[in-house]
Amino acid sequence: MSDVTAIEQLVSKHKALKKEIAKVIIGQEDVVNQILIAVFSGGHSLLIGVPGLAKTLMVNTIAQALGLDFKRIQFTPDLMPSDIVGSEILDEHRNFKFLKGPVFSNIILADEINRTPPKTQSALLEAMQEKAVTVAGTQYKLSLPYFVLATQNPIEQEGTYPLPEAQLDRFMFSIELKYPSFEEEVNVVKATTADNKVEVTPLFTSEEIISYQHLIRRMPVADNVIEYAVSLVGKTRPNANSAVEIVKKYVDWGAGPRASQNLILAAKTHAAVHGKFSPDIEDVKAVALGILRHRIIKNYKAEAENITEEDLIKEIL
Repeated sequence: MSDVTAIEQLVSKHKALKKEIAKVIIGQEDVVNQILIAVFSGGHSLLIGVPGLAKTLMVNTIAQALGLDFKRIQFTPDLMPSDIVGSEILDEHRNFKFLKGPVFSNIILADEINRTPPKTQSALLEAMQEKAVTVAGTQYKLSLPYFVLATQNPIEQEGTYPLPEAQLDRFMFSIELKYPSFEEEVNVVKATTADNKVEVTPLFTSEEIISYQHLIRRMPVADNVIEYAVSLVGKTRPNANSAVEIVKKYVDWGAGPRASQNLILAAKTHAAVHGKFSPDIEDVKAVALGILRHRIIKNYKAEAENITEEDLIKEIL
């Protein structure tokens, strides 16, 4: 099959996938779009929202519709690294045997990731970056495709451990979940208080998802689009010559090179699911907010004047 035919096929399957997810998830279209872009780009996502916005249900539904294994890890202050990656035990013949932890799945929902100490958070780092875990000196490969979707509750700061910048940078997207509109909330209440069981049909196989990830990486990109993405990231750095005034005033640290890589990868996926054979500057702009939001570190002046990351990114764009 040619790449052109494969992209046309991806467009129709992507539409069907969104319809399947919409059977269960009402509204939240932007959130679903960004998660799917991350999935087909091979990236991880951080979902930020107050409790009760169906974050777990959404990830579970997306995993079902993609035909992938799904495991949920509830992060708590007493969670140990071995609770995530697994541990070695002595079997009945007194030989060490490795018992796999919940990290061995295609989609991991790391629920309330900021509730656990840094030592346990870092156990997820190797899995996210290397797609492998090391236990007692032996490296175990994780099955592909592999995605971590982590959730974070923005309002409860009691007993939380903020994610270090290095770990935040591992997430391709930071996605904010907003409250539903009045009509959406009415529909949610109607759907969830009735005795209807909705079946989600799996539309993909693991192999198909991996082949689409390779297809997206093969997609050609014009030099001016890459230069635009790199200059956009450069504008977020307060010490750079290209930094805009608002950044110099309100930003401590800007985005690193991983942001430029993610902008191009996500722009390719955004172009592919909209039936284009190469991304343009509009595709880069379409994904910029989710990719830059968690990579810009504001200073105290921005906090005092209530300037959000979103305000800064919109100004840069």
